[in-house]
Amino acid sequence: MTDLAAKLDALARRRFPGARGVADLRRVTAGATQEVWRFDLVEDGGKTPLILRRAPGGDRLSPSAIGLETEAALIEAAGAAGTPVPPVRHVLAADDDLGHGFIMGFIEGEPLGGRIARGDALAAARPALARQCGDILARIHTVDPAAFPKLRRSTPAGLVGQWEEAYRASAWPRPVFELTLRWLHDHSPPPGRQFLVHGDFRNGNLIVGPDGVRAVLDWELAHVGDPMEDLGWICVNSWRFGVEDKPVGGFGEREDLYAGYESAGGERVNRDHARFWEVYGALRWGVMCAGMTAGFRGADPSVERAVIARRTSESEVDLMRLLAP
Repeated sequence: MTDLAAKLDALARRRFPGARGVADLRRVTAGATQEVWRFDLVEDGGKTPLILRRAPGGDRLSPSAIGLETEAALIEAAGAAGTPVPPVRHVLAADDDLGHGFIMGFIEGEPLGGRIARGDALAAARPALARQCGDILARIHTVDPAAFPKLRRSTPAGLVGQWEEAYRASAWPRPVFELTLRWLHDHSPPPGRQFLVHGDFRNGNLIVGPDGVRAVLDWELAHVGDPMEDLGWICVNSWRFGVEDKPVGGFGEREDLYAGYESAGGERVNRDHARFWEVYGALRWGVMCAGMTAGFRGADPSVERAVIARRTSESEVDLMRLLAP
């Protein structure tokens, strides 16, 4: 951390006019695949809180992520389209000697999904959140995917095949997953016009204040595909944080989400397609949880991996409720 602080201090003096260095650097507990650090930029007029988001160790890039330079460009493009995002202040360059990442503004608000869904402090904001999320997704989907040619292009059938392959690789039969895969193959929407998809738009990747959603975070799984994927993912039960009767993030209704999306200029929501993506999302999360078992038995026997692996059974229950209500 001392080396990181020294390099960040030098970067600040070099990249930010009038900066006198940095202070109070500390690791933020959020961020499952990337490092997230908070620090203060010291200037003549005071201190400005900022966030450094970078690859673990600076150079350990995730094979499933789009790359932090692309992520920063996406955030800027989404912000230009009216999406609430933290402002990108600087993308790390080779001579910064900090690896891959970027510095962005700090947004005050609540990032923890359970508090957003259940906390008293945001009770007044919750009724409007689902419609606001629909509005935000419509804005995200206006970003021209042609500006990001390196992003993965996907189809509904292709994504189902990807997660079926991951499930088969676990070599652990799960009848509920088998049933779900048959259902997804039978109900897969045909390929259509493709849009920028956030890929992980859900409660837990939002910063919320009393006035509503203040920022959308974690763009590392963005790709180009069916926009209904984003509308289904936020409705997966795992992102309701115990408030199961509010299908949108534990705070709202599907119809409010769809109304916000359509009123902001999004495609007309096909309810059957949105349902497909909700089922797909529950399977996707279940396969991701099941995949933690191999890591726990192998190179990373951490409590976190064990706890996530245990949640596979929760996804199986969610899938049965969706397929056989």
